[in-house]
Amino acid sequence: MRGRFIVLEGPDKSGKSTQAALLIRYLKARRIPVLHSREPGGSALSEGIRKLLLHPRYRVHPLAELLLYEAARAQHTEETLRPALARGQLVICERYTLATLAYQGFGRGLPMPMVRQLNHIATGGLKPDLTIVLDIPDSEFDSRPRLKHDRLESEGGDFRKKVRRAYHVLARRERGVLLLNGREEPQTLHASIVAKLARFLP
Repeated sequence: MRGRFIVLEGPDKSGKSTQAALLIRYLKARRIPVLHSREPGGSALSEGIRKLLLHPRYRVHPLAELLLYEAARAQHTEETLRPALARGQLVICERYTLATLAYQGFGRGLPMPMVRQLNHIATGGLKPDLTIVLDIPDSEFDSRPRLKHDRLESEGGDFRKKVRRAYHVLARRERGVLLLNGREEPQTLHASIVAKLARFLP
């Protein structure tokens, strides 16, 4: 029986990692086989590409940025995601193709048909069963602690606002995408996410 594929999305510092950790703990406590992954990353090669992509020392051309993300995704999909789903695991992934539409399409202004085509090529058509977007206003960005910002987190407020608007547009247009209030208390938000996942759990 094929596993289920759940993606947590949202702007930087929206609480994806916190909610992923809470969700993994919840699922393991119920003995549900689960895999936690992330993008960019999720395999040895993809984690190496992640370091290149997010290191603040590099100035990366938007097209090169997109292609690096897709290369990392192709490896991640074939090495990690498909095998986990074939084993019947429930996959919780922080970011996937929706992030590329938001950041590289809306944020960088790259042609959306090209971004969608490359997403499809990199994933071989693999789509999440559900994508949950955690929404926070840009004013929350500076109030949420982080020791050091990566290259994308160092982008200005205008870029972050484009990305947030993108997530709102995509949540309305794309199938299987839910938008939740990321400003809620972590446990309250966790309960909302669990409720949304109920139909996918054994």
